[in-house]
Amino acid sequence: MTVLDRLAELGIELPTPAAAAGSYIPTVRSGSLLFTSGQLPFVDGKLPATGKVGAEVSPEDAKGYARLAALNVLAAAHAAVGLDHIVRVVKVVGFVASAPGFTAQPGVINGASDLFVEVLGEIGRHARSAVGVAELPLGTPVEVEAIFEVR
Repeated sequence: MTVLDRLAELGIELPTPAAAAGSYIPTVRSGSLLFTSGQLPFVDGKLPATGKVGAEVSPEDAKGYARLAALNVLAAAHAAVGLDHIVRVVKVVGFVASAPGFTAQPGVINGASDLFVEVLGEIGRHARSAVGVAELPLGTPVEVEAIFEVR
């Protein structure tokens, strides 16, 4: 079964990859590694929410937004090499715009991690960092990037 078949089986539609919004490119391949730029949880070109997690955005909603951002990471990877060329997800970094005192960033970024495993199976398991930050681009509550081993 291909990764696109798996997405269809799960009822998940791969979005159109987001265009770069600055002086960078969405992905860079170096040897067998594919690095993605940070992806926001855009849906049809719009953010579903803005604000800080633990204040304007609930941790549970933010977990869903991390899942959307991870889906956008997969879209960028697919545009670059095709999802069936992924050997494994090596590393995921998730950024959470956090209200003062909010410390549950790992639970939020589980939304991204869970999606990678749900779609890719065991090759979706990865090393990870979940980081709380004061602000993110466009006021988004989460941003996700990944490093893939590809063939």
